[in-house]
Amino acid sequence: MGIQDIGGILWIVILFAVMYFVMIRPQKKKEKETKLMLAELKKGDVITTIGGIMGKIEDVKEEEILLRSGKVGNVNEQSVLRITKWAVRDVVKKAEVKQSAEPVVEEPQTEE
Repeated sequence: MGIQDIGGILWIVILFAVMYFVMIRPQKKKEKETKLMLAELKKGDVITTIGGIMGKIEDVKEEEILLRSGKVGNVNEQSVLRITKWAVRDVVKKAEVKQSAEPVVEEPQTEE
C-alpha cells in the first residue's frame, strides 16, 4: 500500500465528511424541528398546509387536524377540513394564551 493509495482513501473520507455536514446534518435538524412543530400544534393556531390552504385549528387529534378555513367573519363562507398532521407546513400564528379570569392577589407583606 503506497502513499497514493492512502491519499485516495483520504479524499474519499473527506468527501463523505463534507457531504455529511452539507447535506445530511441540516436535513436531520429540519426533520427534528418539523416533528417538534407538529407535536406542539393546538386549537387556535393559524397554519398553512403544504397545499397552500390557510386556516385556524378547531381540533387536534393523534394524526389529524380539523381546520376551519374560508372568509373571515362570514360563517356561511367557511368550511371545516379534515387534514393529516404531516400536511402542515408552517404555523403562521400561535394561539393566544388566555389568562385566568381571577386576578392574582398578592399577600400583603408584614414588616417585622
